[in-house]
Amino acid sequence: SDLRQMLATKSVENIQFLPFLTTDANNVGWLGYGCLKGDGTLITVNAIGAALQTLYILVYLYYSPAKRPVLLQILLLLAVVVTGCGYFALLVDTGTRLGQLGLFCSIFTITMYLSPLADLAKVVRSKSTRCLSFPLTVTTFVASSSWTLYGLQLHDPYITVPNVPGIVTSLVRFWLFRWYQPGQDKSYSPLPA
Repeated sequence: SDLRQMLATKSVENIQFLPFLTTDANNVGWLGYGCLKGDGTLITVNAIGAALQTLYILVYLYYSPAKRPVLLQILLLLAVVVTGCGYFALLVDTGTRLGQLGLFCSIFTITMYLSPLADLAKVVRSKSTRCLSFPLTVTTFVASSSWTLYGLQLHDPYITVPNVPGIVTSLVRFWLFRWYQPGQDKSYSPLPA
């Protein structure tokens, strides 16, 4: 929906850039983990995810009026990715590389899933779910549940564990949508048509 909004309005107003960057970095990390593990599912899903996030980043950059800060953030992400690749390829021995990369990706994924907690506090304070996206909540729940089940099937804690917070935060958001009905948080009356 963010991409559609950027293309329709030819603007990046009210769209945050950081989620595109962090999701792209997350996809690249899991893509590396999938390559090391030889897991076609991880490779395919994260290659597609990284490609889409890169597309979002390029569209954001194109429509952004302040290109310099966006370019600096992109360059910082590239530096982090190149440094990470160099670290795992050159400084970590082959026997522990998969485990260390899995741990890094797990921690990064957990922080991504827990980052919306500030929004949850805002919802409780304002008694309004306007700042939450219901479709994103559904998608996060389905994706994190699917990855948790996949990780359990493979007996891979690096896939299983980081997706549990996604399930938990999604359930909390569902509860908030139920508790604070969308109709009750409107402080305005609709104009007659």
